[in-house]
Amino acid sequence: MSLYRIGVDVGGTNTDAALLDIAASDRPDRGVLATHKATTTADLTSGIQSAVAAVVQAAGVDASRILSVTIGTTHFINALLEADARRLDRVAVVRLCGPFTRQLPPFSGFPPRLQTLLDGGVYYLDGGLEMDGRQIAALDAAQVRRTARAIVAAGVEAVALVGVFSPLDHAGLHEQRCKHLMQLDAPQLRLVCSRDIGPVGLLERENATILNAAILRTGRRVKASLQAAMARLDLRCQLFLSQNDGSLVDADIAADFPIKTFASGPTNSTTGAAFLAGFPRPAPEGPEPQVLVVDIGGTTTDVCALLPSAFPRQAPTYVELAGVRTAFSMPHVVSIGLGGGSLVDLDPAHATAAVGPASVGHLLSQQARVFGGPTLTATDIVVAAGHASLGDARLVADLPPSSVAAAQEAIHKKLEGLIDKMRVSQAPVHVLLVGGGALLASQPLARVDRCIRPVHAEAANAVGAAIAKVSGQVDLLQVLDDKTTEAVVVAQACQRAIDLAVEKGAARDDVAIVEVNKTPLQYMAQLTLRIQVRAVGRLAVPFARSEAPAQAPPSRQEGAEQEGREHEHEHEGAQKEQEEGREHEQEQEGAQKEQEEAREQEAREHEAREHEHHSLNLDLALYRPNVRDGIWHLSELDLALMATGCGVLGTGGGGPTYYEYLKCLHLMRRGCSMRIVSPKALADDAVVCMGAWYGSPSVINERISAGGEIIDAIKAVNRIKGLSKFDALFSDEIGGGNGLSALPTSVHFDVPVVDGDAMGRAFPTMYHIIFSVYGYPLEPCSITDGAGNVSVVMNTDSPLRLERLMRASAIELGLACASSSNPLTGAIVKAYGVPNTLSQAWYLGRAVHLARRNKTSYVDAIFDVCAGKLLYTGKIVQVERYIGGGYTLGTVVIAPLSADELEAPGNQAGSKAKLEPIQGRHMVIPFQNEYLYAAYSDATGSEPSRQVVCTVPHLISILGHDGEAIGSQELRYGLRVNVIALPAHPLWRSERGLKVGGPAGFGLDMDEVGVDNDFVEAPSVIDEFGRL
Repeated sequence: MSLYRIGVDVGGTNTDAALLDIAASDRPDRGVLATHKATTTADLTSGIQSAVAAVVQAAGVDASRILSVTIGTTHFINALLEADARRLDRVAVVRLCGPFTRQLPPFSGFPPRLQTLLDGGVYYLDGGLEMDGRQIAALDAAQVRRTARAIVAAGVEAVALVGVFSPLDHAGLHEQRCKHLMQLDAPQLRLVCSRDIGPVGLLERENATILNAAILRTGRRVKASLQAAMARLDLRCQLFLSQNDGSLVDADIAADFPIKTFASGPTNSTTGAAFLAGFPRPAPEGPEPQVLVVDIGGTTTDVCALLPSAFPRQAPTYVELAGVRTAFSMPHVVSIGLGGGSLVDLDPAHATAAVGPASVGHLLSQQARVFGGPTLTATDIVVAAGHASLGDARLVADLPPSSVAAAQEAIHKKLEGLIDKMRVSQAPVHVLLVGGGALLASQPLARVDRCIRPVHAEAANAVGAAIAKVSGQVDLLQVLDDKTTEAVVVAQACQRAIDLAVEKGAARDDVAIVEVNKTPLQYMAQLTLRIQVRAVGRLAVPFARSEAPAQAPPSRQEGAEQEGREHEHEHEGAQKEQEEGREHEQEQEGAQKEQEEAREQEAREHEAREHEHHSLNLDLALYRPNVRDGIWHLSELDLALMATGCGVLGTGGGGPTYYEYLKCLHLMRRGCSMRIVSPKALADDAVVCMGAWYGSPSVINERISAGGEIIDAIKAVNRIKGLSKFDALFSDEIGGGNGLSALPTSVHFDVPVVDGDAMGRAFPTMYHIIFSVYGYPLEPCSITDGAGNVSVVMNTDSPLRLERLMRASAIELGLACASSSNPLTGAIVKAYGVPNTLSQAWYLGRAVHLARRNKTSYVDAIFDVCAGKLLYTGKIVQVERYIGGGYTLGTVVIAPLSADELEAPGNQAGSKAKLEPIQGRHMVIPFQNEYLYAAYSDATGSEPSRQVVCTVPHLISILGHDGEAIGSQELRYGLRVNVIALPAHPLWRSERGLKVGGPAGFGLDMDEVGVDNDFVEAPSVIDEFGRL
């Protein structure tokens, strides 16, 4: 007898359902017995219930033979998107971190209103791990239990437990034990461990954990409602939800981790389209095609690339949810406002047309002209062209043929441009066309070799939910040696991922590895890899069900039925409130409502205060920095602009600017002042100190700083030098996060930061500090870890030796350290420092943000404020990384864009940044943390084909579509980029400078190659705005 699975996908407009015979996937209809589309209901469950009932009835199957129902829905996180206090809980954040992480507290980067609604207090406890598994501090049971009681006393019931490097705590030594201890004293607490939510990257993982804890109560309520609906349908089968990465999860588990289900729709559509079209298919004889899934709905069109495994290509590491930066495994989807309901504006006089992005959405059947409505939509155009039979074609017969043709051309141009954004090579493109609006693609698409419209394409999302697989994921760091080889470690990780998938219910004989990522960690004494493995397999059919009628395991089924019965009356009685999207706790309703209204009012007032001075709400063109008496007093907007500019000057290295920006913002919002002075203002005998972060960015972003590391490093050197005070701070490097790192330190010492730095860019070693290049010793040089440990190098026989000694200390101290070198006089800083680079970062950032706001070329804007050259425009098609000498080495290969892609909106380099004809040539850029040189090459980047166009010490930066810099750790397949070059400061172009900072300094056997433009000293913000 046949067995069946049901898939349901709940969209903002429609709820789709599909019923499949799992043994009939080889048939032309792929085993899809019935599909149904209904309008999404406000209370979620009634719409799902009616859709499931409809497909069961249409298919005429025995409900006892249904194995599972899988639902994809965004309902869990709607409360976050709406910032609805009635469905959100305050969250206490407990960090297991020892002395670390305090410089960047929880809720950093949250939208002000959401932070006010959710902030339930912050607690820093002993615990956490170093990158290599050593304990930062042992867990203190008494401290944990006291904290649990304090949280309860504060009236908070949701808790986010966040331990440093907890994703590597496979033994559960810290977060899991902390959870157990807290439950001893406070069993009513709803606790979420961050290791169950996300990967390494503390802030993003913590953010996701906070959001998950905030909606945990809502998640469990939704689960109960879904189970009640199943009971009313008399379905005695397993209930699953589909996750962001396309895998499924048991409803009970999903209720504990609702945050993992918020974006399953695009994945369901992609996997459903692949299944309906018969993918994966045997490899073709010719080139492997690029397969793209194009899902056209009523309002938007989504495009997602399909991997050979038939899973979607994954998105970048960071994903914003409700304005909060998080890290999830999600498909890379590009969308535009084009769908069946898109509004069409015709200009018959000029035979032109504009389509979208506005849409009538779910009102298509009422508003479109072919249905008797007043609004001209994209659907009307397709009907008028004779490519679809919908409604009454006579109602659009009056449209001029030239206008119809113009509108069709506009539709196809949009589709073709969107498809071009996702293609990453010159290989053939195959498109799987799905969705209710697929009729818009009524004619052949340019540069698409094959367009496939699978059977049941209109319900691909529901089919994808029905066939969703089980996944097992492993994410670990491993130090390699002679006995522990890469091959052995990867094999072990793959086996563990397979075992995890099987534990979750996958059929072992179907589980396969679909993703293996190996990322080397920089600055390590031994080769250390971060290994991420993902295994997937179809859901196993329980043996008992292969012959007998389907029946859920007694304990789970009885529990579901009992919970369904318990909530049946609640569901019916609260239906009106659910339809309005406002669920209330039955107990203490009056008091809770008052508290919620007070929270919302406080949040609105906070948001209004923030709106008054938030950088994004100011007119950049009219904004004037606050310069008084030769001192630049920084604002939040100045920080935002400088963060972008420091990224551009980072040349691929220096670490991300985001975290340093947040640290500065946190201090500024506490009333702290940061100020900058011109190098010209320094007296010759002024004492100038230096301090910066030193270590591995991947570690620094997990073991976030305590806040005193740079301060302690400076104090250690000054004690040796006998200095009780100093006059100013000077940045080691302007590129990347270190470009901002002196600003928080200046607050502690109450001294200004000098407008300049010691590199004019980012470089990978201490001996690239320009003062060292010109003979000024860096020793004594200190390194600290924020836990009271200080190491000082007093003297060395060479700068290279200093770097090796510092690196060895950094490894022992956990690779999240700070350093400080020998203080300098004002005369030396003025003679050998690179001046005005903080100003340069500000001007670069303003240029990028203005261009972004005005929809103009950011490349043109950059070259309006500094000399430079556009080297290349294209998309990344290959990235290779490996470790050498403790650094991340590798190459990136960039392919050219087609002529049509170059003309597409947002891709133009600009009128002033003219590219040299590249005639199909690719560009290859090797890197050692920073980008070393850029060369034209063949498609593989082979060395014999390379024609070098720029080298160090000149600045080579890779910028994304928004003008933000892309670091060498962030390079990934498919990104569209512009490669620019800026001239190096003349100090780097001397014989001494080139020996250290030129090609020879990095072991490259090539001459220096610069840009056409001569170096021009950056203008000074202080000089420009201080005169006015």
